[in-house]
Amino acid sequence: MNLRILSLFLAVVPLAPCQEIRLRLEDLVREALARNPEILAAQKRYEALRQRPSQASSLPDPTLSLSYNSSGNPLPFQGLGKEPNANAGVMVSQELPFPGKRKLRGEIASSEAGAEFDQYLMTRLSVVSRLKQAYYRLAYLHGAVETLTREHHLMQQFLRIGEARYSAGKAAQQDIFKAQTQLSVMETRLERLRQEIPSRQAEINSLLSRAVDSPLARPVDLTPEPLGVTLDDLMAQVRDSAPLLRREQKLVERTELALNLARKDYYPDYTVSGGYYYMGSMPPMYMARVDFKLPAYFWRKQRPAVAEQAATVAGARQDYQAANQALSFRVKDEYLMAETSFRLMNMYSTTVVPQASLAMQSSLASYETGAVDFLSVLMNFTSMLDYELNYQDESLSYFLALARLEEMTGVDLLK
Repeated sequence: MNLRILSLFLAVVPLAPCQEIRLRLEDLVREALARNPEILAAQKRYEALRQRPSQASSLPDPTLSLSYNSSGNPLPFQGLGKEPNANAGVMVSQELPFPGKRKLRGEIASSEAGAEFDQYLMTRLSVVSRLKQAYYRLAYLHGAVETLTREHHLMQQFLRIGEARYSAGKAAQQDIFKAQTQLSVMETRLERLRQEIPSRQAEINSLLSRAVDSPLARPVDLTPEPLGVTLDDLMAQVRDSAPLLRREQKLVERTELALNLARKDYYPDYTVSGGYYYMGSMPPMYMARVDFKLPAYFWRKQRPAVAEQAATVAGARQDYQAANQALSFRVKDEYLMAETSFRLMNMYSTTVVPQASLAMQSSLASYETGAVDFLSVLMNFTSMLDYELNYQDESLSYFLALARLEEMTGVDLLK
């Protein structure tokens, strides 16, 4: 084969796209939100806790008492109408918590339900983020396999050229061995990449609650676009509405309300009772009374309870601060990673890969005239291949960083 013709294979020539069905991320996200068991379970837990505030703020169930008093004989109604102590009666009792306790209990339950709602949002974001990361890894694997397969074919042509030149006495045998070694290295990389594709497909299927061996089409080609938000915008979003911090804040509110309720326990609850007693031919008898629960052992019960809740409040506030610090660091770290990966992608696509391609073509032309040896051509080829794969690595890192930023902030960065 003429080496000048072969050098044309190194030029990147766009081919007419095949009319194949591609896997779209938005379709997968929609299905995951509707079917993922983790999301559905979190939704049900939130719906369950939504029922608690009205229960917690309600009065205790009243007590209905039926009774009789007999005189002269234990049988019912003995002496009724004759003896003043004989009667048949009904009494209703209602326990009443000290004013403010029921409201606090309802607010505590509302805070717990609000925290569970944020937990539900966190579960949604987590599942979607994992789905997107699996999708991007699958797209990366297909792209890397395509690149390696293309360059593997080119390496096979180099090997045939080297064998022809060796047969003609124009090349050393070591050139053949080096080309065969490079082919074997590429084949091992291809095998590793191909093996990982079913794993990523199984991961996506599991997140969609499908059978893990369900077939999946190839994802659409990734087209990185620059970030549309600044780091300050994301930090503001974290402070204002990050589900993790909102949940921690609601837990702080819950402990503060519980502390107020513990202080209210110094005040007694009471029970109001009213009754009617039938006396037969004698005038009926009525009864009303109020019973108080006295906090007589407050130094062993109420006081330690207040101290416990005060410590819980302090711990919840520290948990909030720790979550805020950790989240802020992670957001900044992922943002800087995304920025760096995007800059490196631009460098690879506009400078490094084109220059490596030119160096490859130049060395190939020089190899044809005998100006350079096969090792130089091989080194330039492997460098170009590494740079192409490095571009895809940085593209994957960019999309993974954005997916993790979405999970932490709730901001839609990947349209």
